Amino acid sequence: MGEVRAKVKLTNALDEMLARQGKLAQEGVRVYETEAIVDTGAVCSVFQVHVVQSLGLEIRKQRVAGYADGRKEAVGVTDAVLIEWEGRSTVEEALVLGDEVLIGQTVLEKLDLLVDCNKDRLIPNPANPNQPVNMVR
Repeated sequence: MGEVRAKVKLTNALDEMLARQGKLAQEGVRVYETEAIVDTGAVCSVFQVHVVQSLGLEIRKQRVAGYADGRKEAVGVTDAVLIEWEGRSTVEEALVLGDEVLIGQTVLEKLDLLVDCNKDRLIPNPANPNQPVNMVR
């Protein structure tokens, strides 16, 4: 399998909520669009410091991040961010580290997305092509 990338739109979730309530002009909503790496081996999403700053997100706590090489380190965890891909969206937090935006498993699950390994691309779950369906058990 090659590297899978997807164009995503990241929005400060608090800005978006204030705009919906009429308390912030739509032009004031902070947005960042990028080509993100889709990593099925990562649980959480990851943003670089400059993305967090561009979106005006606060670091609300620290969490230990474990790396594939066995290292562990405390990293920042952001406020809520709205993550959108092709009309599907979810609100998440992200770890602050690295040098690329990385979309992890929690976003893929919530948006009901799969990685098409044959074509190295992100796709909607074929069982639910029109909208995400989240299983509740």
